[in-house]
Amino acid sequence: MAPPQLLIDLVERFDRNVDAYHSSHYNEAQVRTEFVDPFFEALGWDIPNRQGIAEAYKDVVREISIKIGADTKAPDYCFRVGGTPKFFLEAKKPAVNLKLDQPAAFQLRRYAWSRKLPLSLLTNFSEFAVYDCRIGPPSQSDKASTARTMYYSYKDYAENWDAIAGTFSRDAVWKGSFDKYVETSKLKRGTAEVDLAFLREIEGWRKELASNIALRNPKLSELDLKSAVQRIIDRIIFLRICEDRGIEPYGQLRELQKKDNIYQQLCVIFQGADDRYNSGLFQFQIEKDRNEPPDTLTLTLSIDDDRLKRIFRRLYYPESPYEFSVLPADILGQVYEQFLGKVIKLTPGHQARIEDKPEVKKAGGVYYTPTYVVDYIVANTLGSLMADKTPRQVSKIRVLDPACGSGSFMIGAFQYLIDWHSKWYEDDGPIKHRDELYQGPRGEWRLTIAEEKRILRHNIFGVDIDPQAVEVTKLSLLLKVLEGESDQTLNTNLRLFHERALPDLGCNVKCGNSLIGTDYGLGTQMSFLSTEKKNQINLFDWDSGFPGIMNSGGFDAVIGNPPWGGDIDGITAYITQKYPSSTKGYRTASSCLWTKGLS
Repeated sequence: MAPPQLLIDLVERFDRNVDAYHSSHYNEAQVRTEFVDPFFEALGWDIPNRQGIAEAYKDVVREISIKIGADTKAPDYCFRVGGTPKFFLEAKKPAVNLKLDQPAAFQLRRYAWSRKLPLSLLTNFSEFAVYDCRIGPPSQSDKASTARTMYYSYKDYAENWDAIAGTFSRDAVWKGSFDKYVETSKLKRGTAEVDLAFLREIEGWRKELASNIALRNPKLSELDLKSAVQRIIDRIIFLRICEDRGIEPYGQLRELQKKDNIYQQLCVIFQGADDRYNSGLFQFQIEKDRNEPPDTLTLTLSIDDDRLKRIFRRLYYPESPYEFSVLPADILGQVYEQFLGKVIKLTPGHQARIEDKPEVKKAGGVYYTPTYVVDYIVANTLGSLMADKTPRQVSKIRVLDPACGSGSFMIGAFQYLIDWHSKWYEDDGPIKHRDELYQGPRGEWRLTIAEEKRILRHNIFGVDIDPQAVEVTKLSLLLKVLEGESDQTLNTNLRLFHERALPDLGCNVKCGNSLIGTDYGLGTQMSFLSTEKKNQINLFDWDSGFPGIMNSGGFDAVIGNPPWGGDIDGITAYITQKYPSSTKGYRTASSCLWTKGLS
């Protein structure tokens, strides 16, 4: 493939003035405009979005970097196919020697590894480097050459244009050459991708917190211990992600390490978050129009400082390999799906231990639904329901996942609705929809947080038998609402609309057994069952759980991936009577859920 004339001209111009471009006065913004943008336009990418494609689907997103302390919290470019990120690009000024510069390589790899992108690029036009970002976790001590799979000087571009364009041009990416290159590149042994690494991280937190809370709070029940550990982990993750997104003060959790009685100080932050976010994640007192009881437990607990210090230390650079600002909701959901496969148990001596759930042990592990499968099911389900409708009509569509787990299908449905509404309002004329849209820092139109909250409350619903799964689903959805938001937009929302930033999802995500209603108790002596057994059965009444929806005819769409092979032993008689068409032959919870969804 012959290099295009645009590339030849860029190389010649750079070479003529190479000393000036390598001086400290020539900055990153200049090299982006004069060389990096044209270089990728030569590769066929629509950098300035001349086609006017909607924000959700355009080829290249040029990030507006968030400065937090001394750090920059966004990659410079994200290259996409149909809105799906394929690789990041970090641009530096030519004075930075990319061949040897460790911080530049570490920054790029940290971004891409946290986003679970297999390859990403680093350039200052003078140099062009490709990194295999599956190799990780990235470490500050790594050399600049670690995980680097391709390196060229600007003088090599024309000669190696086949290799560059054959993988990273828009045409190559759309035709699958990029993915083929990734598949044929062997992953280095001993490395861990971000989901597995973060799973190990929070599993360590659970073990540390469970053992210490059980020790320091000897009257705590097993159920309360499970709930407390899950809530504390969820809150820490939420706040840390908000820090890297510029929504919370950066380093506030790290600063707690310098204080005594760390958990009491952490609880003060939790209570402040309740004032700002609402959402139920930080609810500590009874409030009007909220269905769920407040958390009266976690603020009373005792936790040793050293346990929390170890957790907080691993959340920040240089010990943390994670860039939380780019950690996507679906990856977090996949991590939690595995995390929820284990459960905390108390021994007779009130010591905590972590065990596989019986159903997970029986199934041989936890299996989550790949994102592309979620997206396909959601698009083919909601697409037909929403065709030729207006937002007012779409607001009446109720979508349910009756076994939501960590919320992957609910997140997928929410994203689909966000993209659909954004496009509809833009096509209809954004000026007419100033209550629903605002212009972001790059001039793009985005849904207001108020509109996203409205969509979430009106359209998305879920049920799960596991109370921890319900909390995780809420967490994932709330983080989805906050994607792209900043401290400024949240404060504006609070000032203009006099409401806290996030919706309370207590009416949207319910805890209970989708298959077993209150009629189960009519044939058994529920009053004689132990508390543990009642919690396992976890009766759910659809009419009282979703009264408005059920009174108006029920849900419009049921999506999800039921627990294949889910055990119904012990309730066989009830299930056989309730779902006779689903219990012929091999009985599973999944077949019953499909029947329930069609009823």
